[in-house]
Amino acid sequence: MQVDTPAFITPKRIGDERGFFCETYNAKAFKQAGIDCDFVQDNESLSAAKGTLRGLHYQAPPFAQAKLVRVLSGAIIDVAVDARRASPTFGQWVKAELSAANGAQLFVPAGFLHGFVTLEPDTHVAYKVDNYYDRESDGSVKWDDPDLAIDWGVDGGVTVSDKDANAQSWKVFNTPH
Repeated sequence: MQVDTPAFITPKRIGDERGFFCETYNAKAFKQAGIDCDFVQDNESLSAAKGTLRGLHYQAPPFAQAKLVRVLSGAIIDVAVDARRASPTFGQWVKAELSAANGAQLFVPAGFLHGFVTLEPDTHVAYKVDNYYDRESDGSVKWDDPDLAIDWGVDGGVTVSDKDANAQSWKVFNTPH
């Protein structure tokens, strides 16, 4: 069984007075859980300010990417939107709070839009992807699109890039999936 919806994963932490140890990724264990990806690239971002929003991003086929997202320091609300037109959950979204403290991860299959907003300053996010980045296949949908009505769980303003501020609406988005 291949996981085709976002999956929440919280690796077991083994701790003592020094701190903890955990396996954040184990190909055999993930495959047994239905997540069979050959990750090819690790990415990391630092968001200096609380309320930094990145997304909703995608890579069009043949460069679509599945992602395994986790937080190294700080905390985020992570969001995945199903952009697969033939899917019964097309246009629906899921969200989760991921933090360094809770150790939770989100697996986002290819064909989903992805974004996050930081809940703390100096938040480091790391994610594995199963395909290489391609600038020509890169795209985004408005993070605050009323047709998606995503509850980002933040009060007040957010900081976004020019790319994200000028992203296309969900209505005009012609999903490549």
